[in-house]
Amino acid sequence: MNVPLLDLRGQYAAIRCEIDEAIRRVVESQYFILGPEVKAFEEEIAAFCGVGRAIGVSSGTDALLVALMALEVQPGDEVVTSPFTFFATAGTIARLGAVPVFVDIEHDSFNIDPSRLASAIGPRTKAVMPVHLYGRCVDPAVHRIAADAGVPVVEDAAQAIGGTDAEGRTAGAIGLCGCFSFFPTKNLGGFGDAGLVTTDDDAFADLVEALRVHGGERRYYHRRVGGNFRLDALQAAVLRVKLGHLPDWNAARRENAETYRELIGEAGLEDRITPPADVDGHTYNQFVIRARDRDGLRAHLQRSGIGSEVYYPLPLHQQECFAYLGHSAGDFPVAEAASREALALPIYPELTDEQLAAVIEAIAGYYRRS
Repeated sequence: MNVPLLDLRGQYAAIRCEIDEAIRRVVESQYFILGPEVKAFEEEIAAFCGVGRAIGVSSGTDALLVALMALEVQPGDEVVTSPFTFFATAGTIARLGAVPVFVDIEHDSFNIDPSRLASAIGPRTKAVMPVHLYGRCVDPAVHRIAADAGVPVVEDAAQAIGGTDAEGRTAGAIGLCGCFSFFPTKNLGGFGDAGLVTTDDDAFADLVEALRVHGGERRYYHRRVGGNFRLDALQAAVLRVKLGHLPDWNAARRENAETYRELIGEAGLEDRITPPADVDGHTYNQFVIRARDRDGLRAHLQRSGIGSEVYYPLPLHQQECFAYLGHSAGDFPVAEAASREALALPIYPELTDEQLAAVIEAIAGYYRRS
């Protein structure tokens, strides 16, 4: 049985009429950038996230970038973050001339380790940017440590829309702001690039709104330099439709994760692979297992018609473009181990029980041969 890592066609088929009507509405309005469709989406998703303000932007990367710009991050400033995440997290810091300061991750959660955080915060720290990786929110201690140090938290919540932390707080409503991606593979995905910044701070929100249109608070008048970070109305219209289905989709991902854990136990694979822990509030943008022979297992899954992916094969401190930071192999051993062992399995809501069973049977078949 072929099981792709992700298949969005089933999702679209189920909501085709709603999507087509939303697109028709925008096309007939001929209002394609910002405007009433974007405003409506911002209001609806702010309510969903439990925040006062939401500002739609052009991508998840631009959400991170504009949030740091609003904090006036400058060359020489430091932003503390994880070395085990998508490149944009540290890339946006470096783009502003600031220094990414990495903190190793926890083995089980793949998230920044709060026990290592305080020592990484110094006099030049302008922000802490924790990542809710794969949809699991970081330990609340991260936010307490940053608050004690008087440093704002910019949540990289790109993979965690609808998630909650151990204290029941919603992703994007915990720090000063949350930054989301609506890349098509996300739990809430657009028909292209799109992103969002959430916050309860009105002054911060006003600044982000100005920065997304080249820093102009009114047309053609600029007190600061921003960028072109505007959200397209077509993306907002699609996302408004999908937002109504997101709670059910997230619930289905959690059910699939639980089924995986049960099947792994029934197959006696616990000593071979480690599934993510059963944690309340996890959105399972990815279901990532640990496997010591990760690359061999992945090659076997590919031969068996099972999709998988490595998120991420090289930690950020080992990327060539960050060589100037002076890090060496072994500096962040937990992140480095994760880059060798992490493997994402299919987890999207439309998976059938037969497909889930086929994935685990293929894994079991690999270990029967080895």
